[in-house]
Amino acid sequence: MRFIDQAPHFVQTHQLRPDASHPELIAGLLRTPARIAPKFFYDALGSRLFDAITELPEYYPTRTEAAVFAQHGADMARHVPNDAVLVDLGAGSCAKAARLFPVLQPSAYVPVDISVDYLRDTLAALQQRQPDLPMLGLGMDFSSRFDLGPAADDWLGDRGLTQQARIVFYPGSSIGNFLPHEALALLCQAHAVCEAGGAGGGLLIGVDRVKPRAVLEPAYDDALGVTAAFNRNLLRHVNRLIGADFAPAAWQHKVLFNADESRIEMHLQASGAQTVRWRGGERHFDDGERVHTENSYKWEPEAFMALLSEAGFGEARHWTDANGWFSVFWAPA
Repeated sequence: MRFIDQAPHFVQTHQLRPDASHPELIAGLLRTPARIAPKFFYDALGSRLFDAITELPEYYPTRTEAAVFAQHGADMARHVPNDAVLVDLGAGSCAKAARLFPVLQPSAYVPVDISVDYLRDTLAALQQRQPDLPMLGLGMDFSSRFDLGPAADDWLGDRGLTQQARIVFYPGSSIGNFLPHEALALLCQAHAVCEAGGAGGGLLIGVDRVKPRAVLEPAYDDALGVTAAFNRNLLRHVNRLIGADFAPAAWQHKVLFNADESRIEMHLQASGAQTVRWRGGERHFDDGERVHTENSYKWEPEAFMALLSEAGFGEARHWTDANGWFSVFWAPA
């Protein structure tokens, strides 16, 4: 018999700490052009700013994806198993997964996020609303390596869920933040996580599609400047992590659609020449020089289905909105 948890459990395998060396971050700052990985957006403030972005009129992905689930949820339920362990990548506020609980009726919920403190708070609040659903939070940098790990396996085993089907849920088109070969690597790891459970598992993933520049660019450069604040907050986070002295107000938010690569790019552009210093190093930036902070690849359905197949998944199906702007894929493991 399974027992009911009265509070969420939490396993932390990774945390962005100010006392760490962060070689990946420093190496990116020293590249030409400089780069900062988008995972560094998500300190507690960055996570809240992103939640605000999803409410903006220009930012279509969140509401369009929600419309796909609302319109096609009944059909999805015929293909996606219920009573599965729901593993939620980049869970953030956990709101997207929570809206699916009535449809998927998971046997356990395992949200994964790099923003450890934010995940703790949101998961505790969700557990109060769903006291009968076992929950395990994983504080993890899944962009480097994604597996549940022995502590999660033990937790599932204690609840009789080792051989329960696993659904990896990755909404919001966050897969677009990865270069295509990185996306493939992550999907391969997701496939392994699904296969480690019982039969019937798979991947439920939201994917943004190619559309006109006039729709894409405002979604990442809103009139209120919330996305600009989100982008500049990245520098505040970097300052804390490596003792740097970026002046966020001295950097402009820049967005462009790179049609050749089928991706939105976000950059921060230096307003005037400046030298940024951190513990043990520094970098001079010329006036107008940019730091590349994010890609958001846009996929056509056929190309993404091919990527899923290459990662080892079975024949995928997808659902979309009336405009064909966004797709939700189900790919059995």
